[in-house]
Amino acid sequence: MNGKSHVSSPQSETENWRDFGEHRGRILHREPLAKNVHCYVVEKPNGFVFRPGQAVELSIDEENWRDKKHPFTITSVPNNPCLEFIIKSYPTSDFPDHCGMTEHLGRDLQRGDRVIFSDAWGAIEYKGPGVFIAGGAGITPFIAILRQLEQDKAIDGNCMFFSNRNAEDVFLQSELIRTFGTRVICTLTGEAHRDYESGRIDKAWLQAHVDDFHQPFYLCGPPAMVQDIRETLQQLGAKPDSLVFEEGE
Repeated sequence: MNGKSHVSSPQSETENWRDFGEHRGRILHREPLAKNVHCYVVEKPNGFVFRPGQAVELSIDEENWRDKKHPFTITSVPNNPCLEFIIKSYPTSDFPDHCGMTEHLGRDLQRGDRVIFSDAWGAIEYKGPGVFIAGGAGITPFIAILRQLEQDKAIDGNCMFFSNRNAEDVFLQSELIRTFGTRVICTLTGEAHRDYESGRIDKAWLQAHVDDFHQPFYLCGPPAMVQDIRETLQQLGAKPDSLVFEEGE
């Protein structure tokens, strides 16, 4: 969850973040995945529990950064001995509400640095096999859910449409192909590339790639993208209660 969500954050449920639980962990591993996207593996505190799709409020355990919190979805599955976060860094000039936090994470934090995070909260409701549609970092709320489904041998019947601006923005493609096989399509909106489909996920695109509009649809991405696809899916016959969505940046 690199942004806005339709699940309440802990600040809206409690007046003090500490009342919701606070944990600290060292970064054990950091790996670049794509342009401005990194995977962080973090120590998992004893007794820390979460469900696939849940998020935490995270900050950097450094002076002047501890109060700059932002929600991020945990991308590892619960039985993993560590916590994993896949985070896209945004320039402060473009996203001032981040207070420079994701930019600092991506530019400066390394193995051994520490982060602070809350208890896990929220969750996307999995309503059964359907179509996952993600734009950019909007794929992160889906990752742990999909990994858990694969671990439980329950991934059949799901497919993934992953939209990015350019090829350099695509991440986890190999894992998605292993998970979905031919049931994953990566599409680019900013360039033509021989390895990807081109174009926005609009009405014509959905009609060409979806046979059944009465199944669940899981949406996360930039707010305008999510809103457009929600409206289009309903025009094509999807019921409002079959649409599960979050908004990212």
